[in-house]
Formats: sequence, C-alpha cells, structure tokens
Amino acid sequence: MRIGRLAAFATVAIVICGVAYNYRGQIAQQLGIGTTAKAAESASPAAQAQPQGRRGRANPAGAVPVVVTTVAKKPMPVVVDAVGTVQSIASVQIKPRMDSQIMKVNVEEGALVKEGDVLFELDSRTLRAQLGQIEAQIRKDQAQVVQAKRDLQRYEELFAKNAGTQVQRDNASTALKAAEAQLEADEAAKASVQTQLTFTEIRAPVSGRIGSIASKVGTVVRVGDNTATSILATINQIDPIYVSFAIPQVILPDLRAAMAAGPVKVTAIVSDQKKQSGEMAFIENNVDPNTGTVTAKARIGNANELLWPGQFVKVEITLGVEQDAMSVPAAAVQLGPNGPYLYVVKDGLAELRNVAVKRTQSGESVIGKGIEGGEHVVIDGQLRLANGANVSIKPATNDPATASAPPPRG
Repeated sequence: MRIGRLAAFATVAIVICGVAYNYRGQIAQQLGIGTTAKAAESASPAAQAQPQGRRGRANPAGAVPVVVTTVAKKPMPVVVDAVGTVQSIASVQIKPRMDSQIMKVNVEEGALVKEGDVLFELDSRTLRAQLGQIEAQIRKDQAQVVQAKRDLQRYEELFAKNAGTQVQRDNASTALKAAEAQLEADEAAKASVQTQLTFTEIRAPVSGRIGSIASKVGTVVRVGDNTATSILATINQIDPIYVSFAIPQVILPDLRAAMAAGPVKVTAIVSDQKKQSGEMAFIENNVDPNTGTVTAKARIGNANELLWPGQFVKVEITLGVEQDAMSVPAAAVQLGPNGPYLYVVKDGLAELRNVAVKRTQSGESVIGKGIEGGEHVVIDGQLRLANGANVSIKPATNDPATASAPPPRG
C-alpha cells in the first residue's frame, strides 16, 4: 500500500515538472530568452572564418558607417617645414665717441626711432668755447695773410726799381707763406672742433626699436669705458627682419635650384592666423658636420612688427609647385606595421591600400603611389574597419562638401 502511494506521488511529480518545463520554454520564446545556444551554434568555426566584409554583405545592418572623399589631382606646392629664430638684420650698440656728460635724453625706452634722430645730447660748452677762440684766431690769421701779401708786393716793386734788396723780397715771401700756413693750421683746428661738436649729438645710425637706456641725464660717459654705462642703448632693426633656420643637407640642391630660378617664398608662422611672408636671403657656405644641416636666412617685411628678435617661429619654404599631385586629407592616412596605409571604398567594401606619402602639408597628404585619381578613400570611421569590411557612406558632419556619393556596387 505504501509503495503504491510513493509510485503515485512520483508519477505526479514527473508530470508537474514536464508541464513546468514546457511552460518555461513558451515564456522564454515569447521574451526572446534562451537563444544563446542557437546563436552559439550559428557562430561555428566555419562561420567565424568568413571575411568580415562577406559577413557584412550577408548582413547589411552590420555595415560600418564611414565618410569618404575623392582622390584629387591638383597643383600642390612643394613645401619644406623648419623651425626658425627671428633675428635683427642690424643690432647696433650706441656708445659715446668722446668724454662728456649727458645733458639731455630725447628718446623713451622701447621707442621706435628713425635713422638720424638725435637720441642723446652731451655737454658741448667747452668745445663751443674752443671753437670761438679758433674762429677769432682764424680772422687774425686772415688779416696777417693780407698784410704779408701787401708787403711782398711792395718789396717786389722796389726790387724791380733797384730800390730794394733781394733779401727784403725773400723775407716778405717767407712771411707770407708762414701766415698762410698758420691760417691753414687754425682752419684745420676749427674743423676738428666742429667734428667733435657733432659727437655731442648722438644720433640713431639705423631705424628700429631702441631698448633699455642705461645712462640718464647727468651721467658722465667716457670713451673706452667697459662698465655697463658705456653702452647707452641698443637699437634693433625691426623692418625688414631676418628669420634664420636650418634645413637638411639633402634639401640643399633643390633649394639652390629654386633660388636660381627666381625668388623663393618663405613664410614665418606665429600661429594659424598670424603669418608673415618674405623671400630667401642667403644660404650659409658650409654644412654643419655634426647635424647634417645648413643654415639659411629669409628676409621678411615686418612693418606690423609681428616678428620680434629672438622669437621662435614655424617656417615654410616653398620650393615650387607639383602639378597633378594626388592629395588626400591627412586624416585618411594611418600608420601600420608595413608603413602608411588608407582604405579605399570599392564596390561597397573597404580595401586596405599601402601607400607612399611624399609629404604632408596644410592638412593634406601628397601620395606618391598606392592610389589613383578619382578613387574614394575613407577619411572618417577607418579605425573600425578591416580589409574587406562592408561599409555604408554617410555625409561628413562638419563639411558636407567633402563627402562623396556612394560608389556604385559592381
């Protein structure tokens, strides 16, 4: 009897479990639960071995959205980049040329001065007194010369009439020569004092910006003094100005050839919005054996004083223009184990292409080989791509003009 009850209970339990399992399966199917096993079965090794692009074509919803642009053939300047230092064409130290005292300073520190402006005035009273004395002596000398000439003329007349002697005539001639010599000496002394007087006005030898002024009114300055006050100020020529930079020696032949063909444009870049252009001035006559570079200088107009002596700037040297250069946005080019590469969209698939980049400038890369003009390259979304991946074209977010229509499928 007891065994019969246990058998009945077991039968009921089995029926209840079967119903519960069947009910659980129906609920899971309605909620989409329990499909993991089927998904695992579908992800068999054979399926996983398919290329990503093939899987994308079988499932278009899995296509990678990308932005593309068309490879353009257009003239591109051949530009060499360098880092340069701004230098004054002339930097002149202002020093006194005579011992004196500063009586007046006519310029403010940091002011813009022109060539010939009077910067400092020194004490000239002693020299002016000497000049007055010499001028008075010259007037006396001139009178003596006139008198000596009259005496010589009179003695010559007397000698012609046999009323005078040869000695008298010779003495008169000697006196005239002595008077004329004294006059010449005093005139030379006058010129010397006048020259020294010009030293009392210290003028700007070049146009430019004056720096700090070490000596003020009342300072006694001396020629040859090695103290800080011996240099009254320094003037840096600002306009035009030099930009000095070093270029690799391998570029030297191309740069010299460009200079032989005509002026070579050089642009000094302070920032994206602040640039100043000029021309190549000269190339140093030797290559630095330690660095393998050669120093060059560009002469750049600087009326707006954008460039300042000692400033570091980016330099762009334009050697010429390459016609029919294939260019793509620099963002399209990636760097991989085998060198630079990019993705070309063809028949809806991403094709990895190794390329040779000749140069990158102004956000564009000039490609030497690996692509052809008119092909579509990926400029956004390439980080999620693999060779053969299925792609969908989307318009560019910032610049719709850079996006191309999807290339036709084959």
